[in-house]
Amino acid sequence: MPTMLADLSLVLPLHAKPDDPIEPLVGWRYLTAWDFPWWVVLSLTAMTVAYLLGVRALRRRGDDWSAWRTASFLLGQGLVAIATFSFLGVYDTVLFWSHMIQHMLLNMIAPVFLVSSAPVTLALRVLSPKPRAALLAFVHSWFAKALLFPGFTLGLMVASPFLLYLTGWYDLTLRNSFHHDLLHIYMVVLGCLFFMPLLGPDPQPYRLPYPLRVVMFILTMPFHAWLGVIIMGSTHLIAEEWYVSFERSWGLNPLEDQTWAGALMWATGDLTMFAAMVVIFVRWVQESQREARRLDRQLDREQARRVPPGSGTADQAPEG
Repeated sequence: MPTMLADLSLVLPLHAKPDDPIEPLVGWRYLTAWDFPWWVVLSLTAMTVAYLLGVRALRRRGDDWSAWRTASFLLGQGLVAIATFSFLGVYDTVLFWSHMIQHMLLNMIAPVFLVSSAPVTLALRVLSPKPRAALLAFVHSWFAKALLFPGFTLGLMVASPFLLYLTGWYDLTLRNSFHHDLLHIYMVVLGCLFFMPLLGPDPQPYRLPYPLRVVMFILTMPFHAWLGVIIMGSTHLIAEEWYVSFERSWGLNPLEDQTWAGALMWATGDLTMFAAMVVIFVRWVQESQREARRLDRQLDREQARRVPPGSGTADQAPEG
């Protein structure tokens, strides 16, 4: 029985607790500390295989699919894997700054690449008629409209970090493995819901004009910076009892750890939003250029209809 439990512990998602033997995060430990929760491995593998099979099906029938979209999906999945499997995941309940990097990867960075990979568009192009019709019906359903309503996702994106770190929610996720894993899922899903109407090329209930997209980013940026400054400057430890109980003799002390976590939220939040705004401006220019070319072609066709080929011109001299 002890052997079976030991074997089982290798595949179950584990999160470090104060009474566990914690190896110091120093030196090569940054590269060698890895943990592979089975359900995350299975989920990421299934999604990646499904996406790549869809791309393969398109190319087998002669259709093109952007290599950038495929690379975006793989990069997004890779960032989720790094946030979960690497030392960031191994020490996410031990070091606040490790958790904060993980938070930003799952909620702010990986979703940008995942929504840019257009998974819904890929599914619509490879699915058979009935599943395709069901997916389209869902995309245009009232539920999708409510879930992707920009005001709703903006409110959640702004409020969630404040509720997480300034209430007992974060302490609960440290003490309870189920809530800990649920928080990771929530971060990725919320990030995708927020960025989809702003950056995603997939069909969706809302097509926001580009100026409004920029405004949404501008509204979001100060709140992450503000919370980062609050965490960085606070003398009250978040989840104090939990972090102090580790009694670490290595790394940053709990207050310094929290200061670094706040600084990381401030810096990475602003940098991510700035990068996303650059992407929006680039796409805005590209779409404007495509629209200009479309209007030029339309004007050319209308001109060709008004002046048929081979017809005489109005100023042609009469025969005399």
